[in-house]
Amino acid sequence: MNFLSRNLVEIAIMWYFLDVDNSSADEGYSIVRATKSSSLKMGEMKSPPCKRYRKERNRDLLASDATGVMEEKMWKELPEDLIERVIARLPIAAFFRFRSVCRRWNSLLNSRSFSQQCAEVPPQCPWFYTITHENVNNGAVYDPSLKKWYHLSLPSLPPKIIILPVTSAGGLVCFLDIGHRNFYVCNPLTRYFQELPSRSVRVWSRVAVGMILNPNGVGYLLLWLGCAGDYEVYDSIENAWTRPGHMPFHIKLPLALNFRSQAITIDGVMYFMRTNPDGLVSYNTMNGTWQQLSIPSPLHSMDHTLAECKGRIMLVGLLTKNAATCVCIWELQKMTLLWKEVDRMPNMMCLEFYGKQVRMTCLGNKGLVLLSLRSRQLNRLVIYDMSNKLWHRVPSCVLPRGRKRQWIACGTSFQPCLNASV
Repeated sequence: MNFLSRNLVEIAIMWYFLDVDNSSADEGYSIVRATKSSSLKMGEMKSPPCKRYRKERNRDLLASDATGVMEEKMWKELPEDLIERVIARLPIAAFFRFRSVCRRWNSLLNSRSFSQQCAEVPPQCPWFYTITHENVNNGAVYDPSLKKWYHLSLPSLPPKIIILPVTSAGGLVCFLDIGHRNFYVCNPLTRYFQELPSRSVRVWSRVAVGMILNPNGVGYLLLWLGCAGDYEVYDSIENAWTRPGHMPFHIKLPLALNFRSQAITIDGVMYFMRTNPDGLVSYNTMNGTWQQLSIPSPLHSMDHTLAECKGRIMLVGLLTKNAATCVCIWELQKMTLLWKEVDRMPNMMCLEFYGKQVRMTCLGNKGLVLLSLRSRQLNRLVIYDMSNKLWHRVPSCVLPRGRKRQWIACGTSFQPCLNASV
């Protein structure tokens, strides 16, 4: 292990014992800056150095050399599993910076023992994978914990193929090409990419897509649903599409699906939003049964998107009345099957939308949502934390070495996870 890697391991271990998972990089920087400033202040108060004898200086040099030899020996004997355990608990962004230290650290993504260490780390704050109008083939990823944008490039695709994120599960994001023909699954962090087999049922119209991890944590299920009631389920373990049954007769066809809203999953049940009649269509992945719920939409609302928070079904939408526009949050009451308003955007944040024709796109639906609010004059990004009912502005997305703000077209949230396998 070279000198640079030893120093970075020292920093990593210090971060680990400082519980850096609950702090930001800015806090770590402030700790270092405070340490430096305090040492400077202490140095200013010291008296001028006195003259030292040559024997004393030589003795100090010998002691420092012995300490260096001991440190080098200690780092050489440091167990690899301890290094992997520390690195697995670093912030995701820090891990990718440390990968450039040496070949050993760069190969950790392919290490089974390192994957097991990552599996023991509690889930981090969701990230958002977005597609902008100006840069369709490359994703922009937002990290809410550090309030930073990262620009990722997907592995090479066939020419003239444009894919869009449609759903996610854990650390995996599912993409569908704009021709609604082929599905792709990718881990945006590791850039492991897989094209799924062709579907047995060819549907050229738009489809709604849901995704769920298997209960044992190995593999996933992917379901697509068409307006005519056609649907199929992909099992990653079997690597095949199947059609478990037929849509029951009590569900009204054709389905007027709300494609602006991504599907949510609660206790193994996928929920899709529909209109005419307003409500939900659900699919139980355990027993393969369908159900329909008739739920009227809130008055004077539009741009509805389903969300989930701690097992509760939530609804995000724009409430427009006269010239005022506001983002509202509703919760589904299971007894009455009605939407109850539980929160709305603060008035100070809504003032800039007054008198403007605003449209909203909601990215992510798992407790933390990223709202893209746009009109002809503006494009605002806002994060809403459903658990704590907090609203935060998001910095504009700007391409590297660029100045022009990017307009968010679509996206989804995912758990930043290094061991999520396609």
